Amino acid sequence: MALSLPSIADELYRHQTTATELKKLTLRYDGLTVDDAYEIQRLTMQKYMAEGARLVGWKMGLTSKAKQRSVGVDEPIFGHLLSTMELERPVLSMQGLIHPRVEPEIAFVFRSRLEGPNVTARDVWLATECVVPAVEVIDSRYENFSFTLVDVIADNASSARFYLADQAYSPYAFRLDEVGVVMRLNGEVAQTGAGAAVLGHPVRSVVEQVRMLTRFGAAIEPGMVVLTGGITEAIYVHPGDRVEIAFAGMGAIELDVIE
Repeated sequence: MALSLPSIADELYRHQTTATELKKLTLRYDGLTVDDAYEIQRLTMQKYMAEGARLVGWKMGLTSKAKQRSVGVDEPIFGHLLSTMELERPVLSMQGLIHPRVEPEIAFVFRSRLEGPNVTARDVWLATECVVPAVEVIDSRYENFSFTLVDVIADNASSARFYLADQAYSPYAFRLDEVGVVMRLNGEVAQTGAGAAVLGHPVRSVVEQVRMLTRFGAAIEPGMVVLTGGITEAIYVHPGDRVEIAFAGMGAIELDVIE
């Protein structure tokens, strides 16, 4: 099919808002590039913002070196976080979702702007207001949760919902690479990990986020949230499930899944 990025964005938006699966874009549109995919993502997110959603932050994906190797890339990907994606309480409704998975993350919240290609970890720490344990709900709109790199970028890096814990912490209170995480599904241990799974240290994920945003003329603005990437593999959830995620020294999140 001929490439029309706005019409592809229309298609993705329709499938996102109706929670219906679609076939991979790359099976139907020849020649789609990574830059095309980010433009499709931007156009799709603009549709939500035209309806009143606010851009509240960014999410990072493919922050595990093993995941990067598995899809043949050498840098993470990113997506938009909108106000309509944030859960007010730790209850996940399946309404509007297709085949959701959840993963534990460490979120950064910022007090000042971060931009430019030469940002450093020191810049990130100085700009950070606090860090917060978080859960991200990912939900690919593609059939069987199967996609290529271009497909997943276009689909806003599979972002669907997120929840930040009630308690925030000083960014200097912990060695975030050493924070251990245990995720239980209905009382059984499902995944374990540590902050080092995120590019060696979650702060490196923010550095990469800023550098990538710079290429697209964007930045981290004051008050924004950045989800730095999954600390463990994501797990599927279904109505009636309870997910408990313990962050060593940082408390726990208990997420209930409902119809």
